[in-house]
Amino acid sequence: MTPSSEQTLIEIWRQALVEKSKVAVLGQKRYPVRLIPKRGLRQVDFVFDGNEIRGLQQNPDTKSRWAQMVWAGKMVMQFFNGGRYAANVVERFSLIAWL
Repeated sequence: MTPSSEQTLIEIWRQALVEKSKVAVLGQKRYPVRLIPKRGLRQVDFVFDGNEIRGLQQNPDTKSRWAQMVWAGKMVMQFFNGGRYAANVVERFSLIAWL
């Protein structure tokens, strides 16, 4: 993953979870941040380097270690590329994984 990829994911995470923006802005592009009705989780679909990426707030009601971080008070967003897991961003701008 390139440094600009990391910065982009962190920026989406910050706008969607920290600032709770209704729109995430990357350069001149604006992407709506939606609330998933059933769980109230935030989701944003955006394009970066020609890839369609989905950022999804971590569901705290799962048994994953990411959910445990949410229960511990951290803000966690997972990112998917083409429906496949790509990365997580967790509080303090830490990029956890990129596959």
